[in-house]
Amino acid sequence: MSQSNTAGGTPKAPVKRSSPLILRLLLGTIGVGLGLLVAGVLVLGFAVSMAYPNLPPLDAITDYRPKIPLRIFSADNVLLGEFGEERRTLVRINDVPDIMKKAVLAIEDDRFFDHGGVDYTGIARAALHNLTSNSKQGASTITQQVARNFFLSSEQTFKRKVYEILLAYKIEQNLSKDQILEIYMNQIYLGQRAYGFSSAAQIYFGKNLSDITIAEAAMLAGLPKAPSAYNPVANPKRARTRQQYILQRMLLLGYISQEDYEKAKDQVLKVKTSSGEFGLHAEYVAEMTRQLVYEQFKEETYTRGLNVYTTITKADQDAAYLALRRGVMDYEKRHGYRGPEAFMDIPSNKEEAEDAIEVELAEHPDSDDIVAAVVLEASPKLVKAMLSSGEEIEISGTGLTFAANLLSDKAPPARRVKRGAIIRVMQENKAWTITQMPEVESAFVAANTEDGAIRALIGGFDFNRNKFNHVTQAWRQPGSSFKPFIYSASLEKGLSPATLINDGPLSFDAGQTGGQAWEPKNYDGKYDGPMTMRKGLTKSKNMISIRILHKIGAKYGQEYATRFGFDADKNPPYLTLALGAGAVTPLQMAGAYSVFANGGYKVSPYIISKITDSAGHVLSQVTPARAGEDENRVIDERNAFLMDSMLKDVVKHGTATRALVLKRPDIAGKTGTTNDSFDAWFAGYTPKIVGVAWIGFDQPKNLGNKETGGGLALPIWISYMQKVLKDVPVEERAVPEGVIQVANEYYYAENPPGTGVRSLGLTETPQGEEEKAKDEVKNELF
Repeated sequence: MSQSNTAGGTPKAPVKRSSPLILRLLLGTIGVGLGLLVAGVLVLGFAVSMAYPNLPPLDAITDYRPKIPLRIFSADNVLLGEFGEERRTLVRINDVPDIMKKAVLAIEDDRFFDHGGVDYTGIARAALHNLTSNSKQGASTITQQVARNFFLSSEQTFKRKVYEILLAYKIEQNLSKDQILEIYMNQIYLGQRAYGFSSAAQIYFGKNLSDITIAEAAMLAGLPKAPSAYNPVANPKRARTRQQYILQRMLLLGYISQEDYEKAKDQVLKVKTSSGEFGLHAEYVAEMTRQLVYEQFKEETYTRGLNVYTTITKADQDAAYLALRRGVMDYEKRHGYRGPEAFMDIPSNKEEAEDAIEVELAEHPDSDDIVAAVVLEASPKLVKAMLSSGEEIEISGTGLTFAANLLSDKAPPARRVKRGAIIRVMQENKAWTITQMPEVESAFVAANTEDGAIRALIGGFDFNRNKFNHVTQAWRQPGSSFKPFIYSASLEKGLSPATLINDGPLSFDAGQTGGQAWEPKNYDGKYDGPMTMRKGLTKSKNMISIRILHKIGAKYGQEYATRFGFDADKNPPYLTLALGAGAVTPLQMAGAYSVFANGGYKVSPYIISKITDSAGHVLSQVTPARAGEDENRVIDERNAFLMDSMLKDVVKHGTATRALVLKRPDIAGKTGTTNDSFDAWFAGYTPKIVGVAWIGFDQPKNLGNKETGGGLALPIWISYMQKVLKDVPVEERAVPEGVIQVANEYYYAENPPGTGVRSLGLTETPQGEEEKAKDEVKNELF
């Protein structure tokens, strides 16, 4: 009997099984993904295994020798100049202040000491940020940046990134963290030609890296990302914004306290606006030194890290610079205002006007305290002008005196001070005054008389306007300042300071002069008749000098002058040599007058004392010729003494009496004014310091009526000496053996009064004077 479902019963539904197709697809996908991943890893591993051995060797960083510029220092270690493509000061990691390291790590790589070259946490954080933000964030570590800077280009490609990562690993395996950080701190470019943080600290803040504040460290740390965008000179606002962010990061990371943060974020930074500023004005010294070093080291000069130490001192150089500038500007004031440098059309719109003025004034760079300005309004009683900074200034009262003649409506239109005129102004006692850039040039050099070490050298009024070094390159007529060398020569030919010489008219034919017939005159056109040779030098009488040279012979005078360092071919053997018609440089004059100062020894002025490499090893050191060494003697000690005695009289009673303001009996020297007043000189000395000042136009022309060496050059010399001799004791010069004194005059012992050349240009010597002199000699000798 069959069994059937009862009525109303529900049959059981069959059990459904999951389709194996979905499972198979899922497993297949996973399998393919794993396969691709494994393949990718294998491919990447293969690529790495092939690429890693081909990575460049790390010699460039394991034997790190960066390009370090030539640096020039004063004798007292003041930086005078740098020359090289990369301005870098190598600093060891132990000498980098902790706050500088923390500032860099805070913004560049705060996990630097935790990762192995690549920061995967940082990469993940940057990826997440880039997906959720419009701004882009990088994740390169400091090690990767080192790899990129030394070995790779800046192109953004996957291949370069792989090589960067591999190189980072290799660097980490070969160098310690401190070594990597040291390389980074020295190599990274930070704008303004500065490479490394030590150089940047000097360029942006004028400080050593060890002296920077937290705020300054944060400012510097913001530069590596984009040196041009965050440059505090070019973009101060953007630079400050980034600095503030870095300070926040340093606080967040616990690198600085809340108190330090508050102080740093409010600090007002003093950023140097010019990267070319150094400790003092020694541009001519720096350039002269660069040329000398290049002759020895060629192209290595700019990359080897040479440190050159000069002989100048800051105090001397500052004194010389200010003295020369003051002397030149005093000359300008005496010779009237020439008018504006140029004119421009000023737009009526204020913003457009400011922009136009800024552009125009860029063509008229400042010269220290002499700045350019554009006149906005002008009247005889008030001038309003704008500086390149946008500052508006007012000039009135005595500030207008210099330009008064060109402020009136009657002034020539092409020279009148009016709206749009570009003028020069300077501050005197906090009040603005109109001035002008000088056309005249000048030079000053001072040196030690015992070895020739140059203490100060100013080659011109403004190096940036005229790079021609007038101390070393200007061959000018020395005028009367050359006379002492003719007098010195005559002492070896039987003349003495007491020789009577006629200050009377002279005339010579062309054969005697080497040119045209010549009828020389004294500067003042007057003749005083017979006088002693001493008085002739004191009064700088031309006729006396000419008669002396005529007596001893022009050829002998020429040859004798070479003992002092003068070039024979620049000083032809003609009678005009007696008036300094040859050619000398101020540097030659300094060396020549040193001979009188040091007792008769030739010393050669020099500027470089030593050169070291970047590690401080001495590469060369100067051993100068010194006074007191027999091989350097060029004139008799007695000759030097007699000349010194006569040159002191020039200061006491002659053309250099202005120098008496120094109140020192040990000063000697000689003024010099050339024919037609083309050149003005003063060469003078104390026993230990010689100084030479010169003024003239590059294209020789008359300096003006009554302009002489005593009025132009001597004040520069005095101004310098007032500062450098302040605490120097007076030195009395001992009378050397072989010199006798008779009736307040000195003679060689073998050439007493009544002997030698007793007179020149006179018919006879008065009998009474001769007998009196003989009696005095007898008393002196016996």
